Amino acid sequence: MRMTPEQEAEIAAARESKQQTRRPTVAALEEVLFQPIDVLDHGFVRVIDYMGDDSAIVQAARVSYGKGTKKVTEDRGLIRYLMRHRHTTPFEMCEIKLHCKLPIFVARQWIRHRTASVNEYSARYSILDREFYVPAEADLGVQATSNRQGRGDTLSPERSATVLRMLREDDEVRDFGSSLPARLVRRFVPVTEELERARFFVRRSGTLYATPLFVALVMVELTDIVFAVDSIPAILAVTRDPFLVFTSNAFAILGLRSLYFAVAGLMALFRYLKYSLVLVLAFVGVKMLLIDIYHVPNLVSLAIIVTTLGAGSVASLWATRRDRIAAERGGSDQPG
Repeated sequence: MRMTPEQEAEIAAARESKQQTRRPTVAALEEVLFQPIDVLDHGFVRVIDYMGDDSAIVQAARVSYGKGTKKVTEDRGLIRYLMRHRHTTPFEMCEIKLHCKLPIFVARQWIRHRTASVNEYSARYSILDREFYVPAEADLGVQATSNRQGRGDTLSPERSATVLRMLREDDEVRDFGSSLPARLVRRFVPVTEELERARFFVRRSGTLYATPLFVALVMVELTDIVFAVDSIPAILAVTRDPFLVFTSNAFAILGLRSLYFAVAGLMALFRYLKYSLVLVLAFVGVKMLLIDIYHVPNLVSLAIIVTTLGAGSVASLWATRRDRIAAERGGSDQPG
């Protein structure tokens, strides 16, 4: 686990600071207080505070006997008895405050199986470190068949190498500053290296700077324009009226992204629609090539486009229904 010099200095200062107290203390916890214990590749666990000791547990278990026990061996035997018989309430008289850094999937499993009081580092208020958990090759395995949350057989060396390569590629730092939108924006205004909350522009020393968020906005709008270009041949196949051509493409640019998010969830349902779109574009291209030889009537063009799209949609719905019925039959054949 890599720590910055500032973090190491902060931990050293916390360990050197000593305070008097009348509370019970635990020598073993005092020894490791504030020290990080490395876990996995980037993680750690450290004790940053605690309350109570063994006597608090014993006192809670023998609440009717105010003085408790006089021998440490008796306390040890009682604590082991409580743990062995799962009498956990007396243990709640003690508390250990931990600072943990761990992969998010581990944190979710931890909280799922144990109710706890947790404060989580929030990406709403801070920029997260660019760190990803990359498991060791021996820890890579397929999903268990008996326990969906468990790990089954270990992957072969070839498959493990492929998985690790994919994970490391995701962990690589990419230079988005050399992208086309960033270069385009820098021609007109300088760009900051870091985000400035939700701002598109900031002013530093009297100079106006664009932020990476504004670069992302430019990238999104350029993508809208690129996708909207696809509609130009389609509208030209229907009409040559300049007003209709311009307004249809203007509205395509304004509403295409919203329409995409609405349709994206339906693409799995309409699996053959993409083939219909290929045929429509092919028809439009052929029509434009033959425009000086033969003019296809507008109504015929509309009929061909609607029929092609309708056939793809109907075929997709039929195939989806067929797969659902087959899955239901297969599930009913399984033993209960």
